Amino acid sequence: MNMQLTSPLTQKNSSKQHRVINFYPGPGALPLPVLERVHAELFNFNGTGMSVMEISHRSPEIQSIIDDSAERIKRLMELGEQFEVIFLQGGGSLQFLMVPMNFSGSGDQIDYIDTGYWAEKAIRGAQSLDRDLEIIASSADRDHSYVPDLNKISLRPEAKYLHLCSNNTVVGTQFNQFPNLPIPIIADMSSDFMSKVIDPTNLSCIYAHAQKNVGLSGVTVVLIRKEMLAKISENIPEFLDYRTHIKRKSNYHTPPCFSIYITWHILRWIEEDIGGLKQLGKINQEKADLLYQCIDSNPLFDCAVEKASRSQMNVVFTLPTQELEKQFIQEAFEAGIVGVEGHRTRGGCRVSLYNGVTLKAVEALVEFIGKFAKKPRGTTSES
Repeated sequence: MNMQLTSPLTQKNSSKQHRVINFYPGPGALPLPVLERVHAELFNFNGTGMSVMEISHRSPEIQSIIDDSAERIKRLMELGEQFEVIFLQGGGSLQFLMVPMNFSGSGDQIDYIDTGYWAEKAIRGAQSLDRDLEIIASSADRDHSYVPDLNKISLRPEAKYLHLCSNNTVVGTQFNQFPNLPIPIIADMSSDFMSKVIDPTNLSCIYAHAQKNVGLSGVTVVLIRKEMLAKISENIPEFLDYRTHIKRKSNYHTPPCFSIYITWHILRWIEEDIGGLKQLGKINQEKADLLYQCIDSNPLFDCAVEKASRSQMNVVFTLPTQELEKQFIQEAFEAGIVGVEGHRTRGGCRVSLYNGVTLKAVEALVEFIGKFAKKPRGTTSES
């Protein structure tokens, strides 16, 4: 549903009081306190007389940001010393190749779960290698409107790992638990990483590109259980070997310094301003509950995702016609609410409730939905 939105909000105005309400699916909204802190030190970071964008990646200042970010992730997730944390480039898409290259060899069995768009991309990435890949569970039979029950899947006992996408941004579904399985679980958590407390006990590797909940595009966070390092193949390029980046503390080659710096600030915000993942999870759940309740109670809107599988991060819904959806998206834009258009492959509408989205923003959207639903069809909103 590609369209050109026009709005009086396109008038130039640099005041933060005129910021729009941002529900884009990624890159997404950043916490305003983080933006303010970055703005305050943009020209002179920590007394260096330079922007963090100008400082050498080999400097102690940049390495300190990298190291402290890794330690904060471990502390916030209560990982202890069981995991290594590294910061890479290439987004989740590079991990679609690095995961099978590191944790399996030629001809090895690897199991995947298909829950839609990004899971399918991960599957295609692994299929480009000479592996024995099997899709052991899929939600395609019901248009990816649910996630398979992990307690009922049939794993191959010789498989090197099970790969899944924990939250599916395009279709609005999410796994809520990770059971104890006889093979390692590797999770693409790009769109729900650091959004709530999770139990990492049964996870062996987590990766997440940061531009949804913990930063900007350009950096991908990878968590690897240390016991997995002994399983890494020896016949892969040095650059694609996780051990290379662990050994060099995410500084093997020039890292995306500014992106990691933003992640560092967001981690500080989660830990010091919000009070940790438990409190953040409560806020995120309150946002999701408010929006789902609004949609479910209004017959003009329909969320086809099974309730037990609904995403806390990405709420997808449709209206009775495409024309009405276009009208909803346009009028939302005119009201200062952006990013509610559905994915190009699915249409409909989508609202992303990442960490940087405030409860106040969701309340404003709910109020807008209520007013839109009450209007006689065919009318337009007031400017």
